[in-house]
Order: sequence, then C-alpha cells, then structure tokens
Amino acid sequence: MAITATTLVRLDRGYVRVAGPEAADFLERMLSNEVASLAPGEARQALLLTPKSRIVAPVRVVREGDADFLLITETELAEVVASTLLRARFAAKCEVAVAPYHGWLRLGAGDGIPNHDYGVEAYEGWSEEPVEGGDPSELEALRIEAGMPAWGKELDETVLPAEAGLDATHVSFTKGCYPGQEPIARLHYRGRPNRRLRRLEVESAKPGDEILLGEKAVGRVTSAVPGKALGYVRREVSDDAELEIGGQPARLH
Repeated sequence: MAITATTLVRLDRGYVRVAGPEAADFLERMLSNEVASLAPGEARQALLLTPKSRIVAPVRVVREGDADFLLITETELAEVVASTLLRARFAAKCEVAVAPYHGWLRLGAGDGIPNHDYGVEAYEGWSEEPVEGGDPSELEALRIEAGMPAWGKELDETVLPAEAGLDATHVSFTKGCYPGQEPIARLHYRGRPNRRLRRLEVESAKPGDEILLGEKAVGRVTSAVPGKALGYVRREVSDDAELEIGGQPARLH
C-alpha cells in the first residue's frame, strides 16, 4: 500500500473512558498534563506515571463532554491504565472502564482529533465497528522520520520521559501535583538526562544494534527502516559525530 495524503489506516489502540462529575479533577490529579482546561472536542497528550516518574502509559486525553473523557493508549495498556486509575480513585465521583473501540488514522484533512505523531497532517478517530484501512506498519517510516517514540520500542517502564523528549509534549510544569511530578521537575530544573532519543541516517539497521563512536558504544537502535533509524544516544555525542551501526556509517539527523 502506498501512503498518500488521503490514506485511511487502521490503528492499534486501547481506550479507557473516565466519566462522572469529578472526572476532570480526578484526571488532573493523576496525569502529567493539564486536563481540566480542555474544551469539549479537544485533545492533549499526557503520561500516567509511577511516583518515581516511570511510565505506566502514554495517553491522549480527549474531552468528549463536560464530565466525559476518553483516554487513548496502546491496546495492551488499556487494562493497565484502567486498573491503575481504579486503584487511585478512592471516593472520586467518576467511573472508569475500558471502551471497545476500533481506531483509525486519516492522513490529510478529515474528521477526528489532530494527530502529530507522523510529521504530516493527520486526524485520528474511533468507532464501535472494525475499520477497513491500511496496515499501521505502513506508517513506521513516517513515525521514525518524525522522531516519535512508540511503546515497546522507544518507551517502556525503564525510560524517563525526558530521555524520549516527552517532557516537551506530554508534561505541564505549571499544573498541580500528580504521581511522578517531583522527579520530573527535579530533572527538568536541576539536571538533564544522560541520553536522548535521536534520529539517525544509516543505510540499514535493526533494533538492538549498537551505535558506535569509534570503538565505544554510545547508544542502541530502537526502531529502523531502510535509510533511517531511531535510537538512544549519549548526550555528549556531538551532532556531527561520525558514528557506525552494524559496520555502516551513520549520522545523527
């Protein structure tokens, strides 16, 4: 399938609905980005974190009504998100449940919420019925070119949000308290991560390949397609460094 400006692609997504009179306040206390300020129909990226700022799940929060929110995450993380929120809900007046939706993405103009994961104009939506569309693997080259981390590849419970650049897109440094806020703020204001997610130009690579500077390993590939890759690279590596991956020359992009 050729990706065009009007391509409709299936998305592997998980959905969690949080609804009730205190849903906004509850999610504001639980997620890393501002939720209460969303207007109906608006969406915002955020993280659900442990108290030590380890990632439980990346989410896209959609406010569907005054007291109705949909959290979009990875398929395998929907139950994790729902159970984590339920354990923390206590007396908050809201319901939390996994929603059985099917996701889709349309490149170019369309209905749905804006999705910037692929570096091109695109809109994401969902429905109760399965969607006929292209294979989501066809989007991999666009995702890598956009430098967007994916769960299970660039993101897991061992990755700090700042290492993946998520502190710039998924975190508010002016909102109230939430689990994991203190370690994230401390790193943001007083330190910096030892490694960063970077795009690389390389003829061919595969996940797990070491990124070498001379004879020293300075990183590892996490995703790759012909001609480009993503990987975590030591912060001290200069942008013009002559790197090597699998015996082939590579450069930071």
